Amino acid sequence: MRIVIVGAGAVGTHLAKMLSAENENVVLLDENEEKIGRMESLFDLQAVVGDPTKISSLKAAGADDADLFVAVTPDESRNITSCILAHYLGAKKTVARIDNYEYLMPKHKEHFVSLGIDSLIYPEQLAAEEIATNMKFSWMRQMLEFGGGSLVMIGVKVRSNAQIINIPFKELSRDIPYHVVALQRGDETIIPRGNDVIMPDDLVCFMTTYDQISYIRSITGKDEFSEVRNVIIMGGSRIAVRTTKMMPENIKVKIIESDLKRCHKLLELVDDRVMVINGDARDPELLRSEGIDDTDVFIALGDSSETNILACLAAKRAGVFRSVSEIENIDYISMAESLDIGSVINKKKLAASTIFQMMLKTDVASVKCLTFIEAVVVEFPVNRECYITRRAVKDLGLPDGANIGGLIRGGKGMKVTGNTMIQVGDHVIFFCLEHVLKKLEKYFR
Repeated sequence: MRIVIVGAGAVGTHLAKMLSAENENVVLLDENEEKIGRMESLFDLQAVVGDPTKISSLKAAGADDADLFVAVTPDESRNITSCILAHYLGAKKTVARIDNYEYLMPKHKEHFVSLGIDSLIYPEQLAAEEIATNMKFSWMRQMLEFGGGSLVMIGVKVRSNAQIINIPFKELSRDIPYHVVALQRGDETIIPRGNDVIMPDDLVCFMTTYDQISYIRSITGKDEFSEVRNVIIMGGSRIAVRTTKMMPENIKVKIIESDLKRCHKLLELVDDRVMVINGDARDPELLRSEGIDDTDVFIALGDSSETNILACLAAKRAGVFRSVSEIENIDYISMAESLDIGSVINKKKLAASTIFQMMLKTDVASVKCLTFIEAVVVEFPVNRECYITRRAVKDLGLPDGANIGGLIRGGKGMKVTGNTMIQVGDHVIFFCLEHVLKKLEKYFR
């Protein structure tokens, strides 16, 4: 598959690294020769120096023969223009990164498709959605919904008070209403088997139905977490603005922004229920004066990953029960987890979910990249008789690093056992390590 990526910024370089590791034919196009030269020396990809809004540059990058053309520069207009031109030249699918939420409205989608843009990515919106979900269930690290909530994947960090600590999976009752699809222990991702156990401080991924969320909360020892009512956000970024618009109305929000001009702009962008404060959110005196003692969640959305991590640590020392940090440097994610700062938001991984979905040849309902584990959760619809319907799950010979979390049949979420026979019309939820994803396609042919 030939994939052309425009933009050697944070999102573009992450996608290039990830897709080149999948042995795809990746071309990276950018005007900065130094940036892409470094990428070409480190990864298996072709680097092309050029202006993505010029037909000559696009032809040099092979956009006319691209199966997937992805424009993710910081400039929205350049992304849209380059996608239109790439489609004109013959690119089969195009994706443009945008900064304007209005473009995502359903009434505008047909217009962009008519211009040759198949999909729009707004990473800030994806980040805001994830943060808002975290506010509804503050005891979780991450939650993903499938089939409109028929199945949910819950990521929880368990402590020594959890009821399921040190019990081999083979000794757990077969009637338990959940399936553990993965454990993250330090830097190691474990696809659990019968003799494996959950240990204190493991990050555990549960697949269950929505009505069993309270049960998962109880067995993981999270009953002491109270409902979120007061939130402080450090930084008045686009993510912060989108997050406030998606917060439940009963939550009181304060944004602390150091730039006075940005504060004035924020007053025009956010609702009346959001308080905007000019100041440095790392200042303990300011935090105390703004009620850090009564704050349930502290969200750090500054420009610097390091600053965000330190601010969350300071908030936790001040007594905040839960923190959320935007971390753009992927190398810092494991460090943030080891410091136990709380949930991590990474726009690169969120954008990668959309790209993964478009590069698969098999029909896929959704792809979600996990922040705290180098893994993805994929929803495959079973639209016809194929290999996965011909054998019981235990006889499918699934690749190492892949695990069926559950399935949705007739709109109802179900657990999967070794004897389960998957049927046409089912939706199968796979948990898999990133490098295994493409191997699952053969089961749906």
